[in-house]
Amino acid sequence: MHARAPNSNDVTTALVEVLPYEASWPRMFEAERTLLERVLAPWLCGPIEHIGSTAVPGLMAKPVIDIMAAVRDLNASRPAVAALVSAEYAYFPYKSDVMHWFCKPSPGMRTHHLHLVPFNSLLWRQRLTFRDALRRSPSLATEYAKLKLRLAQRYPFEREAYTEAKSPFVTRVLGTKSATDAGAP
Repeated sequence: MHARAPNSNDVTTALVEVLPYEASWPRMFEAERTLLERVLAPWLCGPIEHIGSTAVPGLMAKPVIDIMAAVRDLNASRPAVAALVSAEYAYFPYKSDVMHWFCKPSPGMRTHHLHLVPFNSLLWRQRLTFRDALRRSPSLATEYAKLKLRLAQRYPFEREAYTEAKSPFVTRVLGTKSATDAGAP
């Protein structure tokens, strides 16, 4: 195994660390949702959702709160990129064909990821479907946790490789041909 050394300015090389579930994660999401509802008000066309592993009670996760906010479309929500700077979000053109992606407060020290996603798009539906499947099935959540631990050991400084390696599991849960193409959670 050959892992790249970390680069604090590269959004893809921050340490992949999977930790036990923290009861504070839902409260962290709620606090951030309150802030985002104000900052994103001109562009929101639906709910702000807690997604990813921190949204699944009891599931081990990277200690980063994943948030998905519904926008009408990517072009109309482009001005939100500048507005989010005031809320300490940094924009990155990651999977920019399906979402606007941000991290807070910096690539090297992340507490939150924000995904502006067109409401009811394929990516929107898949992210919620995957989260809800894990919430409903403790055995599925346990299987996912084991996979995440193995992959974090294999790709400690390769977030993109870690994420891509989870794609077959995500695809199986979603029952689709390609979760990767839609931006696997």
